[in-house]
Amino acid sequence: MLWNSTSKPSAKNTGIMAFIDEGSEIEGKYSFTGTGTVLLNGRFHGEIVTTDALVVGEKAVVNATIQAESVVILGQVVGNVRASSRIELKGAARVFGDLEAPVVILEEGVLFEGQCRMPGARPDETAQGPTVVPVQGKRS
Repeated sequence: MLWNSTSKPSAKNTGIMAFIDEGSEIEGKYSFTGTGTVLLNGRFHGEIVTTDALVVGEKAVVNATIQAESVVILGQVVGNVRASSRIELKGAARVFGDLEAPVVILEEGVLFEGQCRMPGARPDETAQGPTVVPVQGKRS
């Protein structure tokens, strides 16, 4: 049964559990936990804090600091983003702020202006010394 009171959605659920649609405007602090993944496709100004996953949709315009377990950005974010697991910038994402996560992925075509910090390098990687990987892609 869908609304059985004894069953609760898992915090690690991979599906979208909450959706803030285009046309919505929120200001303030938004925090959630145990929800799974939240998809934000509207306008948000303030602070987002969660131990779950956040997806900033293609239509989203976010002016906030974000702290989450993982963050996928497809829209626009102005503010610092910190994740305990990973940050992914995809498609036509536009990010103006600093990123911090153990894993940061930027697809070709994204616009990123800020600093990137990737703490917690694996011990076997640090023993070999730093590795420099050239970034290829279009410049605007």
